[in-house]
Amino acid sequence: MEFILATGQLTRRLRAESASRELTWSQLAVIARLDRDGPTTSAELARAEAVKPQSMGATLATLEEEGIVERRPHPTDGRQILFALTAKGESVRREAVIASRVWFEAAFAKFDPAEQEILISALPLIRRLGES
Repeated sequence: MEFILATGQLTRRLRAESASRELTWSQLAVIARLDRDGPTTSAELARAEAVKPQSMGATLATLEEEGIVERRPHPTDGRQILFALTAKGESVRREAVIASRVWFEAAFAKFDPAEQEILISALPLIRRLGES
């Protein structure tokens, strides 16, 4: 239980430090996924983010209205639409990453070298836990 509380607190802090305070966590997650994986369909995004297709549709509609994502034709299936980041979306993503990184680096630097090494050595396990 302590692990869940601690990781939840860290997640909330990273959200708070994000430069994109006007966007929801769900919207930031979609932006991050599009940045990492490239253009994709609404259905694929919904599956990847473990949300209902209707919820993903609403998230994408808001991001499209804000000029953060755009629709593109699917290269091989004319029935499908791909969503991709716009230049503004890429900028929003960069700003969020930079703001979170600045906070994290300052917070991490407050730990002594032995504590930093413990945190670094736990990363593969934490990553595996998140992927399970």
